[in-house]
Amino acid sequence: MSPTSIPSPLSAFSAAVAELVRGAALSVVSVKSERAESTGFVWRPGLVVAAENALADDGEIQIVAHDGAAARAELVGRDPSTDVALLRVQRTDLPQISTSASGPTAGALALVVAAREGAAAASLGIVSYAGPQWRSMRGGLIDARIELSAALRRSSEGGLALDAEGRALGMAVFGPRRRTLVIPFATIERVAATLVAKGRVARGYLGLGLQPVKLEGGGLGLMAISVDANGPGAAAGVKQGDVIVAWNSEPLRGVHHLMRLLGPDSVGGTVRLSLRRAGEPLELDLTIGERPQTK
Repeated sequence: MSPTSIPSPLSAFSAAVAELVRGAALSVVSVKSERAESTGFVWRPGLVVAAENALADDGEIQIVAHDGAAARAELVGRDPSTDVALLRVQRTDLPQISTSASGPTAGALALVVAAREGAAAASLGIVSYAGPQWRSMRGGLIDARIELSAALRRSSEGGLALDAEGRALGMAVFGPRRRTLVIPFATIERVAATLVAKGRVARGYLGLGLQPVKLEGGGLGLMAISVDANGPGAAAGVKQGDVIVAWNSEPLRGVHHLMRLLGPDSVGGTVRLSLRRAGEPLELDLTIGERPQTK
């Protein structure tokens, strides 16, 4: 056999990666909403998971599969706190991809497979960080912190993140400073199941319009600039002008900090609020409600 007929290790690796992309591309779709295009993937027959923040707030949604066929999609529900949206489509012939049974390790190869106008798109990198569960800026519990070095285009957000065996780690999305993060499949399974059952994921609700203010002597508080008369805050005795300075004795670091505290598991719980009213300290117990569904 001549030297030129022996496949090089690099060409063999290239062919293996291309084969992984071809296989995964059967399960990913382009997701088109008003003025936006992203990626989704088959979660269950007739159900597609997509990146919540990449979808328009309203208007029609359409998917384009690997065969170029377009189909209308119906929004089942969306959870901004975990960036998971669930769509119902008429097509039930699109395959699901197998998922990884274990979490990735830093330094492992990772591949993002997405769709653009129905055609496959891909990027290759490594797992740059693999850490424990964390809470998003909106209070959603993410089962593991996975960051990739793979580049991500806007149209690729919502694509599948794969390990070197071609098994799905989760959904690739943009994180802070446009880092590529992965929403793990454990999180997707939990949230998508809730969206199927209820159409939404509950969020904590105080019934207060809050504005950050600097405290005398240092620190930050949140002033109640409005109070829902029928909300949990009013029921607990919070009044307009009150400044919340601590949550269960923990100082507040701003509105985003509070939003993380009002995740789905906060609903029904009781919290002790430390307030200042006209400069005087006050403590109240507040039972967290469920955020009303917006129409």
